[in-house]
Order: sequence, then C-alpha cells, then structure tokens
Amino acid sequence: MKNILNYFGHPLLKIPLLAGFTTGVLCFLYFLGLHAVGLPALGNIRVLDYGIHIITMIATIWYYRKYVGHGRLHLWEGLTIGYVLNTTAALTTGWLIYLFVTQVNPGIFAEYITNSKMLLLDGKKQITDQFGPETFAEQWNKVITMKPGVLLPDELTKKTALAVIPILIISLIFRKQDYSVINH
Repeated sequence: MKNILNYFGHPLLKIPLLAGFTTGVLCFLYFLGLHAVGLPALGNIRVLDYGIHIITMIATIWYYRKYVGHGRLHLWEGLTIGYVLNTTAALTTGWLIYLFVTQVNPGIFAEYITNSKMLLLDGKKQITDQFGPETFAEQWNKVITMKPGVLLPDELTKKTALAVIPILIISLIFRKQDYSVINH
C-alpha cells in the first residue's frame, strides 16, 4: 500500500490529479449554475466548461514548470500533466453530474431526453435523406432508451476529443529544456 501512495505522491501525478479534481468540481458548479438560471444544463451550452479545463491546464503546467521543474519542462511532462488533469476532471464532472441527475433532480435528465428527441425530429429530413430511415430509427431508439449511465462515458469522450490540440499547444508553449548538455 505504501508503494501505491508513494507512486501517486510524485509531483507529475499528484499535482495534475489535484488540479483535475478541482477542475471537475468547478465544471460541476458551472453545470449547477446553468441549471439555476434555467438553461438546459445537459445541453450543448455546457461544452463551454472546457474553458475551465484550458485555464487550469495552463496554470498547472506553468506551476509545475516553475516550482517543480525549476524553469524547465519537457514536452512529455506537459502532455502527461494535461492528459491526467483532463481525464481526472472529466471523470469527476461526469460522476458528480450522474449523481446529481440520479439522486437529486432526475428531471434534468428527462429534459435532456426531451430536447434530444426534438433535436432529432428537427433534423429528421436531413438524416433520412443522407443516411436513410434505418439510421434515423436507430438514433431514435438510442434516445428513447437512454439512461443516466451514458453521461459518464459521454463526458469522458467529449473532453478527451476536445483535449488533443489544446494540450499539445499548451505543452509546446511551456516546453523549456536544458540545451547546455548538447553544446558540450
């Protein structure tokens, strides 16, 4: 057990795990804020919470470079920090939202299904013209049989897809290595 705790005590894991958990809680608070003002909390507007991910990634990679790396950061360190933070944040947000819609307010998920049905019906002509009526029927069955358990993998998939380019760019910007070993 002590080996496991030592493993997760390394700054390359500990710092992004803590920042990721904090980011997940902040994204959940954004979700609650949307719900409080009457916007569809599970709608597309929630994607804007990815800005919280980017801000905390920048701050965490900067902090790691300044205080742990003493002004140095390898690309792989930046990538590791970014992906650990992003994955932890997505899992935290996903679980908190799942618990909220299953334990506190199931009406949010029912509203999400209703909105998904309306969106699908609005695009029915386009979907059937491009992909056929079978595809529309499959999508309709997916929507009407959707359970809250879909929220966690959906959150993780979306955040992972959104993360690829920003993590690479942030890591490249903050990358700073000691090139003096090459000159000798």
